Amino acid sequence: MTDQKDAILTQEQLDYQAREKRVWDAIRLQKPDRVPIVCYDEYFSLKQGGLTPADAYYNVERASQVFVEQVTKFNWDMVSLFGNLPGAVGEEIGLTSNKWAGYNLPPNQEYQYVEKEYLLADEYDQFLRDPSDFIVRKMWPRMATGLEPFGSFPSLLMMSHAYTPIYELAMLAGQPDVREMLEKLISIGEKMNAHNAGLDRTVQALMEKGTPTFIEMPAHAPFDWISDYFRGIKGTMLDMYYRPDKLKAAIDLITPHMIEYTIQTAKEVGVDYVAIPLHRGADPFMSNKQYAEFYWPGLKALLLALIDAEITPMPYWEGSYTNRLEFLAELPPGKIWGHFDVVDLEKAKEMIGDVMCFWGNVPVQTLISGTPEQTSDYVKMLIDTFGDNGGLIVDGAAGIPKEAKLENVIAMTVTVFEYGVY
Repeated sequence: MTDQKDAILTQEQLDYQAREKRVWDAIRLQKPDRVPIVCYDEYFSLKQGGLTPADAYYNVERASQVFVEQVTKFNWDMVSLFGNLPGAVGEEIGLTSNKWAGYNLPPNQEYQYVEKEYLLADEYDQFLRDPSDFIVRKMWPRMATGLEPFGSFPSLLMMSHAYTPIYELAMLAGQPDVREMLEKLISIGEKMNAHNAGLDRTVQALMEKGTPTFIEMPAHAPFDWISDYFRGIKGTMLDMYYRPDKLKAAIDLITPHMIEYTIQTAKEVGVDYVAIPLHRGADPFMSNKQYAEFYWPGLKALLLALIDAEITPMPYWEGSYTNRLEFLAELPPGKIWGHFDVVDLEKAKEMIGDVMCFWGNVPVQTLISGTPEQTSDYVKMLIDTFGDNGGLIVDGAAGIPKEAKLENVIAMTVTVFEYGVY
């Protein structure tokens, strides 16, 4: 039956199945036919086709066409998609918490998050009493000028009984600034739908060429959620010393909501993996004692909950993670798709080689300023270190930077194809 089924599949469909199986075999620590190569590629392939990050933000159709043309030349086993929040959406809603190419950054520059304390230190208690109310009425107006009318809304808690919601909403909808905000929300919804439809067509076009994609359905470590979006890095680092109970209370409060939201959204989107970029857990940010107290409990709870829901976590262990390997060793084997940036390879092999697939970590500096020979030698070292049990997927340490030399990316790819055969 299998032979008959394969006989009617196109070569592209067979390639798609083989590539997808190769990747998942490696994730599950089941040795595939060769080492897979799976690349984060937001802007590199676009640059090869003459486009900029600004094109990814403002011209999804053109970006899609060029991305598919360029990225399929490498025959990678799986790729990410390009871009981020569409620029027209951010512009219309007056987003101030981000900067992006083609608007308030140069066309060739990648996006930047504008970090500050959107939750002030003396507002912890208000947030802990009613986080949803605080987010809607305090944080949103601070993050986008088009959402400022939310600041005039009455307490959401007080709108929860009898006729109050209808009365209050009717009164609010009659105010010119609220009506303008609602019209903008409808408009950005239409723009977002159009952008997402373009990305869907990109996925379909890549599928037709035999290339699987992984869609960035993101989650966050609870500590990062508070640090990234509420308190900022300065705020949370000070909070560990001066307000540890408030910080831990906020983390404990957000963790179950993070878990529920992530699992529900992944199932609605129809993906069985979740990307988790980790921003504050790297070695330089805190001691292992602090990591165990503030960072690891929430992250571990999220990882285990996803695994229990049969969703594969894709944490990006950003920055140096050698000191954290003892924590990672606590996780169940063959369930984590971990992308590594900077880590001691020998220690990683010793401590987690039988726990999780090692995904990464060709150095950014090698891809940008090294030689093809240096790139190839590093890839061979990765294969020699992690390839014995099949638990290796090759990529750049931070994906493929747009500044990478084409000859180095080719060397990385060819070395995997030639040296990584099991």
